[in-house]
Amino acid sequence: MTLEKDAVRTGYDLVDPHGSLYNEDLAPLPQSRRRWGSFEIFNVWTNDVQSLAGYTLAASLFITAGISGWWVFAAIVLAGVFVMFLVNLSGTPSVKYGIPYPVMARTSMGIRGAQFPALVRGIVAIFWYGAQTYFASTAVALALNAILGTPGGGTFLGMTAVDWVSYVIVSAIQVVLFIRGIDWIEKFLNFAGPAVYVVMIVLLAFIWMQAGDRLLPAVGSIFDNDSVQGWAAVLAFVGVIGTMIAYFSAVIINFGDFARFSRTQKGMRRGNLLGLPVSLAFFTFLSLFITAGAYIVYQGGEGEPLTNPADIVALTGSVPLTVIAALTFLVATIGINLVANFIPPAYDLSNLAPQRVSFRKGGYIAAGIAFFIGAFWVSVISQVGLPAFVDTLGAVLAPLYGIMIADYYLLRKQRLDVSDLYSPAQTGKYYFSRGWNTRAILAFLVAAIFSVSAVWVPALAALSGFAWVIGALLGGALHLLVMRTHVIEFSDSDA
Repeated sequence: MTLEKDAVRTGYDLVDPHGSLYNEDLAPLPQSRRRWGSFEIFNVWTNDVQSLAGYTLAASLFITAGISGWWVFAAIVLAGVFVMFLVNLSGTPSVKYGIPYPVMARTSMGIRGAQFPALVRGIVAIFWYGAQTYFASTAVALALNAILGTPGGGTFLGMTAVDWVSYVIVSAIQVVLFIRGIDWIEKFLNFAGPAVYVVMIVLLAFIWMQAGDRLLPAVGSIFDNDSVQGWAAVLAFVGVIGTMIAYFSAVIINFGDFARFSRTQKGMRRGNLLGLPVSLAFFTFLSLFITAGAYIVYQGGEGEPLTNPADIVALTGSVPLTVIAALTFLVATIGINLVANFIPPAYDLSNLAPQRVSFRKGGYIAAGIAFFIGAFWVSVISQVGLPAFVDTLGAVLAPLYGIMIADYYLLRKQRLDVSDLYSPAQTGKYYFSRGWNTRAILAFLVAAIFSVSAVWVPALAALSGFAWVIGALLGGALHLLVMRTHVIEFSDSDA
């Protein structure tokens, strides 16, 4: 049976699914409940790209990469092409079988061992959730300060009273949207994606009118950085690609959580094309011009260019524009936070104990932990720098992606026994040893240690931008190596 024919199945007749492995949220999604087309997949990525953290990371790379801004721009767009290829691979089995990532992980890690990568993915997502909640709160603080006239005051953990009120407001909004369910989140994303582009275009026009004919020369000169030459420049170029891939790493590995809602494989691929290289190119283009324009108009060409669009908007002096832009950036950042960092850990925590932890309860747990992480963002976590933060979290997740892809495409030849994914029977294909594939977990640990070391060990500093790529390739290669003696058999019903 072809992949496209598999994608139109209406569901699977599971043979006595076990309560410790099954609940309604983890079950294969029938075709009747798959309503997403390319537009919905496109909006998953536009919201990911358009967040305040995404803008800040892109702008930071223009400043710190050490190569020309136009080369940084090319590297970011090329990263979008690579990410599109990666998520087409990770999304395919979920379109085919309708299963989320925590269930997909059982194929390589075992029906019980899958709790380990799901927990790792959940922890990383919770860290990102806290960080993105903080970034979203800066937009609310921007609007409140514009209306109240920047009241200031003392700080606690690096944040003022307005900052804390904003942070609590954003935290509450996200939980309310989560409670409303996937239908509300879908509508939210469909509004947020286009709205952010409208505001960014208006902001660029506002800045361009003030900059006049100074803007185009500024774009060519501000980021005309040639501090590295030769092979060092090539490595810097590839390092930018690696860092951007790491930024998307959380969604890359669990893209199946969203792909399972796609009606067809073709719709998923089209949405990935429009939402990644195309949308990322447009957003980066706008970011480049807005950052350069703000630098000459509002900073007088002195100091380092501002990397947070909320800070740029605050300098425009227009209260209406500030409030509108702040609310729009808030919507965009909340959108990606729900998609990439709230829904996945809710699934992952539910997977740990399906009988006791529902999808909703998993979301509450994730939100509670993330609240404290975000509260310490300014005073503690941000001190490592956003690129290093991104590379580290990406390095942790990368081996899990490599293992999943190598297992599904090279070992299992794109065929799964869906019933065995929910069965604790010792004869099941994914039982391994007491439900754990210790070989795969060992492959992950070795690869993860090395890829994280590439970010933090001085002797490996040249590899820091490649941490995700190294981790994924090493994880996949080690998995194939340790599984070389494990024979994978299929019955006719698997095909």
